[in-house]
Amino acid sequence: MSDKVRSALRGISGVHVTAWKGDGEADWALTGAIVRRIAEAGIHNIVSAGNTGEFYPMTTEEVVRSHAVAAEAAGGKALVTAGIGRSLREAISTGKLAARAGCDAVMVHHPLDPFAAPQSQADYILAIADALTIPLVAYIRSDAIGVRDLARVATHANVAGVKFASPNVMLLAECVRATQGTSANWICGLAEGWAAPFHALGARGFTSGLVNVAPERSLAIWRALEGNDYGLARQLVDEIAGFETLRTKYGNGANVTVVKAALGLLGTNVGPVRLPGLPELNEAERAELRKIVGGWGSQRVAAE
Repeated sequence: MSDKVRSALRGISGVHVTAWKGDGEADWALTGAIVRRIAEAGIHNIVSAGNTGEFYPMTTEEVVRSHAVAAEAAGGKALVTAGIGRSLREAISTGKLAARAGCDAVMVHHPLDPFAAPQSQADYILAIADALTIPLVAYIRSDAIGVRDLARVATHANVAGVKFASPNVMLLAECVRATQGTSANWICGLAEGWAAPFHALGARGFTSGLVNVAPERSLAIWRALEGNDYGLARQLVDEIAGFETLRTKYGNGANVTVVKAALGLLGTNVGPVRLPGLPELNEAERAELRKIVGGWGSQRVAAE
């Protein structure tokens, strides 16, 4: 497995948005420009067709195209990880296409099947890892999978890292303890706000949607954590807390909406969020977001 991939995962995994045109179709040129901007900012790993990229509202054809667009736009300045999932056969097929398109790794979305058994979810991830030639990142969004099965995933020869996106820090601590001395690579999958406690428990690197808007803020948090300066990290996280809190509205239904609205305020109109996400913020929420982003200083908010 490439050490370059494992190292990049211990940095920032930025999940790019997908831009939509007025007719609802994808704007691949603008999406590529956003990826290019994130790569040039110095973000280590760019995730294409992640949740911030609206993986679930996308068609399979759009997911495949997103991977190819991101791989080309990154231009070798950042690694590109392709978000895959859904049925096992579809995940494997999409993963193979991502490798051909030049992606460096794949990220398997957490299975959403309501009847998925915990151990079978681990088996699903491992079956994909066995079938692909490029490294895999396992995206874990539930604490239903036990330590033993998570350790099976984390230590597989073709698993470059586990994106742990459950707030169950005790489970994370158990997983880190259970895999000490192995190849396991634990990553904070809950973005900047959770990066410090996860880092303290042994998870290195974190995911981010903020990179679409203010990559320099994400990088500053990452550097503070790499220097074990938790005081500075807390201060920097406090500065983006309002932004991240706004994203959690409607049961996280506004997560992508806030990112897209912020891009619009900064002069890049990427269209609404597709259903079943929240298409647009209301007037009060937009005013709140304008105040937050305008208060960052380095961001020039466009007039409406």
